[in-house]
Amino acid sequence: QVVESGGGLVQPGESLRLSCTTSGNIFSTLALGWYRQTLGNQRELIASITSGHKSNYADSVKGRFTIFRDDTKNTMYLQMNRLKPEDTATYYCNAGFLLGSETSSWGQGTQVTVSS
Repeated sequence: QVVESGGGLVQPGESLRLSCTTSGNIFSTLALGWYRQTLGNQRELIASITSGHKSNYADSVKGRFTIFRDDTKNTMYLQMNRLKPEDTATYYCNAGFLLGSETSSWGQGTQVTVSS
């Protein structure tokens, strides 16, 4: 089971931190990722982190967002700084040996709204 938390309404330029927690004892072996989706668009991978803690980012969030994980807590985080209105979306956590695959697990999503 994958559960996200931390979404909300913020103003442009503010920060927000999302969390993603999974159950089980294989968390440290999983690749983890944050996707986001807006109405009418496909789900987009914006940040990922490997079991070896190597991270990658989409150009749209690079330099503003940071993904990190705490394997002792089975939790992954997405620190979002300098938020923009275009960051408004539903954010989803994905966990698995191959991100986005049929064998990976999705959370229910958490809404992030950036608006003045």
